[in-house]
Amino acid sequence: MREREMAGSVRHWSPKQVGRWLREEGFCDYVDLLCNKHRLDGTSLLTLSEYDLRSPPLELKVLGDIKRLMVSLRKLQKQNADVLEELGLSYDGHSPQNSAGGVDWLCNGESARDCDAVLDTLSGDQYHQYNNGKYKQQPRRLDPECWKTIISSVYVVFVFGFTSFVMVIVHERVPDMRTYPPLPDIFLDSVPRIPWAFAMAEACGVILCSVWLLVLLLHKHRSILLRRLCSLMGTVFMLRCITMFVTSLSVPGQHLQCTGKVWASHSLSLSLYVPYGVGMTLTVFSGDYMFSGHTVVLTMLNFFDTEYTPRSWNFIHTLSWVLNLFGIFFILAAHEHYSIDVFIAFYITTRLFLYYHTLANTRAYQQSRRARIWFPMFSFFECNVNGPVPNEYCWPFARPAILRRLIG
Repeated sequence: MREREMAGSVRHWSPKQVGRWLREEGFCDYVDLLCNKHRLDGTSLLTLSEYDLRSPPLELKVLGDIKRLMVSLRKLQKQNADVLEELGLSYDGHSPQNSAGGVDWLCNGESARDCDAVLDTLSGDQYHQYNNGKYKQQPRRLDPECWKTIISSVYVVFVFGFTSFVMVIVHERVPDMRTYPPLPDIFLDSVPRIPWAFAMAEACGVILCSVWLLVLLLHKHRSILLRRLCSLMGTVFMLRCITMFVTSLSVPGQHLQCTGKVWASHSLSLSLYVPYGVGMTLTVFSGDYMFSGHTVVLTMLNFFDTEYTPRSWNFIHTLSWVLNLFGIFFILAAHEHYSIDVFIAFYITTRLFLYYHTLANTRAYQQSRRARIWFPMFSFFECNVNGPVPNEYCWPFARPAILRRLIG
């Protein structure tokens, strides 16, 4: 009973109560150093890490004492995991993440060496030691949870099928061009139509997709990456279904000849034909769909290519952005979408990508009941990831037995 009462009030411990806890755990020799000299209270005790014990100003010299103290401290942190989350930290079974002074976390999938905000928190000597490799990134095991990836794949396939069906319905309601001519558009009115531009936009998409498949194949955490892509792509296209259905816009150009009623008796077969074409050019459909699906795919692939490759791969990042921007230009140059379609598609895709990864990397959704209510699927997919996904690569195929004998 007393242990529970103490655990529940650790956050409000004074240095004297911290000293009492140290004596009970058998660390009487460090009471004066930690409580009297450095005024360690309950909150600072919970955020204490092994790095803090080894580095200045504490610099404990006895390795056995450091390890035993960390064992006792981890038990205390485990009992107060909710308090750590309120403090903006999280307990993963080893130590509180993002602890003060610690460098055992990742930024944007890269090591802390690439994060200026982390290096700014280190003193000159600590920075020199860190830069020379004294403080190494602790490996973090990520469970691939392939069953969740399968669920996300089923989700995105369902959304694509539903999108196809909605496109068929919307196609039946395309406004007559003789009654509803193309709407005024600054870009479309200023740039003449280039007939081959839409094929170039799709070529940009094929290149981006090829780069992404190569990254996905070689990435160590490919299951998590694929799950995130399916989750985001499915969510964006579900939003697109809503915007397509609620408002039917007139076609953006006279080159789009729409004959929606001809296909009214083939709605089901056409809805199956759309995903068969993997979103590429389909001559049976016409009309404007708010917002641009091609822009969504180009932008999503661009962001995944740049997010899950090392920052030093400047050529891949530059190529990805060039293909994304040129693909958007070619969509407009082909007069296949209004400018507002492309702008909204780019904005929604980038915002959802950034919101998703910000919540996943900081685990902020675990501290907010509102976030768990609004994003239940996100909470389900990301509950065991525990922070940014490091950009680690490995060969996905096992080496043949003969090659293993030759090498080993």
